Amino acid sequence: MMNLTRCSDTAVALVCIAVLLSVAGTATALSISSDGVPTEAQVGDEVSVTYTIDDPFTDTANQWTLQANTQLENVRWTVTVLRAGTPVQNGETTYGEQSFEQDLDVENNGDEIQIELVGTAPTVENYSYESRQTFTVASLDQRTGNNTEELANDSAHHYTSESREARQAIDAAQSAIDAAGGNADAESQLNSAISLYDAGEFEDAMTAANDAQSTAEAAQQSSQTTQTLLMAAGGLVALLVIGGGAYYVLSQRGDDYSKL
Repeated sequence: MMNLTRCSDTAVALVCIAVLLSVAGTATALSISSDGVPTEAQVGDEVSVTYTIDDPFTDTANQWTLQANTQLENVRWTVTVLRAGTPVQNGETTYGEQSFEQDLDVENNGDEIQIELVGTAPTVENYSYESRQTFTVASLDQRTGNNTEELANDSAHHYTSESREARQAIDAAQSAIDAAGGNADAESQLNSAISLYDAGEFEDAMTAANDAQSTAEAAQQSSQTTQTLLMAAGGLVALLVIGGGAYYVLSQRGDDYSKL
């Protein structure tokens, strides 16, 4: 009975230790989430994003530096240190530059950091149809001593109304060429459209792309008409063969009757 009691006590102790270890093992470490990060934006449009860092001092240093950068223009950053959802005393800082650094300390008693960014999508310096032009919405790093760890790095495609229309025209031309099974003239016109796009000549690029689409569609229509005519001719030949065969059979029957 004593051995059973000791075994039972040991089992209970082991279970308690396992529970404590599992709880300790699931302690939340620093994590970051985002809201409002766009995949694309028109030049000059306002972009507003928010990053939230939870448990900024869990399983990491008690003091570290937040580094931030963006290619947005007319920028306003707002960094807020919170505790249980409420800003701590003197916990809000604003910046008006594209880059900033802010030292963070566990002594501030914060368990959450919100980083709000508002700015406008920048102009496009170089256009490329093949590789869509992008800009850095925001990059956030955690620097501890000489070590730097990336927390977030988001980018988005930016465009103008003219560049978007030209890209859509080129896309439509490419689809028409694919549907036609390829066409040398249309492909040449499409290549011209892409070159004009890359040079920023969007109106001319649209014209060339529309010409390429029209050429491809005409080629496809011509091919379909030819196929239709060939099918019709094949059907006519088949009818003639069948009619000729029927006539031959009937004529043979007529000869048989005449012999009788």
